[in-house]
Amino acid sequence: MKRGEPNTDRTMHVVNHIRTLIENGALHPGDKIPPEREFARSLKISRASLRTGIGYLAAMGVMKVRHGVGTFVADGPPEFGKASLGLMGALHHFQTWQMFEARIILEGQVAALAAERGKEEHHAALAEEVAEMFAAMNNPSEYLIHDVLFHRTVSRASGNPILAAVIETITSALYDKRRKTAERSTVRRESAEMHREIYRAIRAHKPLEARNLMEKHLRMAQVAQGMERPAERKAASGSMQPEMAHTEPGAHTN
Repeated sequence: MKRGEPNTDRTMHVVNHIRTLIENGALHPGDKIPPEREFARSLKISRASLRTGIGYLAAMGVMKVRHGVGTFVADGPPEFGKASLGLMGALHHFQTWQMFEARIILEGQVAALAAERGKEEHHAALAEEVAEMFAAMNNPSEYLIHDVLFHRTVSRASGNPILAAVIETITSALYDKRRKTAERSTVRRESAEMHREIYRAIRAHKPLEARNLMEKHLRMAQVAQGMERPAERKAASGSMQPEMAHTEPGAHTN
């Protein structure tokens, strides 16, 4: 990999290499990958690029990073099958806003369950991800990884692996699109603050507050990422018409 190649290319180099190792049977669920320095050298990329690639795979649920221990191939199915969801989506014309709407409905209740059932280990993990989000404020791809890991931890804290698996499937299907829009996001600080409020509600065992905050956060994220329902877009467009009526002729050329 050449030094001047885009970060995305180097990230996908890592992703595709590990995918090949898994498909060839060289890596199995629960296996530990080589140490960072050794693995980066074998791939002829920087350790920073390797970490980004591993972070991408962790966000997709393929890898698990255990701080101070190492990085492992996930030892359980984190999703029901993103490929299957993609196939059904193509067949039945699933829209991105519909998948996001499903997230709002499901994750609100999951956050409430997390507030009821969450343990200290979940609270500690959520606090760590919130801290990492604030630390990654100027790094969109890194921020998104911790955003995804935060929501995955909330799902685990719910104590319902079926709901967690359904959410993981939807989140994974949306991840690539979110990765592209993350670069343009201007509301990361507001988002991080909202995640912190959700964490506090879960830690304080306040189910109703946790659910309301999660739903509010996801609706804000939906608008910020341009995934509103068609009716909402039309309404927003209509609200601009009076202003446009006062615009001088010829001011808009396209």
